[in-house]
Amino acid sequence: MNNIEHFTVEDGNGERIDKVITAFHTEWSRTQIQQWIRDGRVQVNGKKAKANYKCRIGDEIDISIPEPEPLDVQPEPMDLDVYYEDEDVIVVNKPKGMVVHPAPGHYTGTLVNGLMAHCQDLSGINGVLRPGIVHRIDKDTSGLLMVAKNDYAHEQLVNQLVEKTVTRKYFALVHGVIPHDHGTIDAPIGRDKEDRQRMTVVDGGKHAVTHFQVIERLDPYTLLECVLETGRTHQIRVHMKYIGYPLVGDPKYGPRKTLETNGQVLHAGVLGFIHPRKKEYMEFPSPLPTYFQELLNNLK
Repeated sequence: MNNIEHFTVEDGNGERIDKVITAFHTEWSRTQIQQWIRDGRVQVNGKKAKANYKCRIGDEIDISIPEPEPLDVQPEPMDLDVYYEDEDVIVVNKPKGMVVHPAPGHYTGTLVNGLMAHCQDLSGINGVLRPGIVHRIDKDTSGLLMVAKNDYAHEQLVNQLVEKTVTRKYFALVHGVIPHDHGTIDAPIGRDKEDRQRMTVVDGGKHAVTHFQVIERLDPYTLLECVLETGRTHQIRVHMKYIGYPLVGDPKYGPRKTLETNGQVLHAGVLGFIHPRKKEYMEFPSPLPTYFQELLNNLK
């Protein structure tokens, strides 16, 4: 049985229908929308939409969403950098460039594929695509993640994130020399209305707080330790851009002229939490990855 998604066009006058729908529903890819249009699943004002239709304000759009096909996510043996493991939790050090969980365009080679080969028991709370995943870090951010091996551990760890008792320290290299030694950025984050693929500081966004401390000034850059109080999408990247010190190498939020680093220079270097069953606090440090340390050495 198909679900019908209905919405009224409020902006995007004169833009192609696939672009308008993608902006309204960022979880759908433009390629997917174009296929649905070809399949006759998209209607405008009660008539089947044509691929080149240009939307007008007030258009009524109906999308017949097909039932999702069950995905068979395959285990893939990988040389995972496991920092800790027991019957409840795994702490793994994710390399830069690895996607955390399968998504359109990345159904193989993800951390989840590797975890499924590493162990058979992962929490099923987040479904087939994200088994065991309690929190995530971006593809080009390296560092530590906690993964739940059963539903009890998953719920306990999520509660700690909600209650802000998880320690998450990141190391970041930013453009500019920050004059003050430490600071707190308390600014709400939401979708950028001009580009739905980006996040930005916006009135009415989700509460977001980042604390930072200067480790070293490497003119014209600054090395920071950032501590997350909340965990919004792209939080450190958005907050540092907001105060005028975007991350080095960040293709989405950084300046056009930046160092070639294949993505933002950001590492989740410390992770601490209360063990879900033992009720003991555990903390794990991860050294800077080789590319990050070599970059710092070159700047010095």
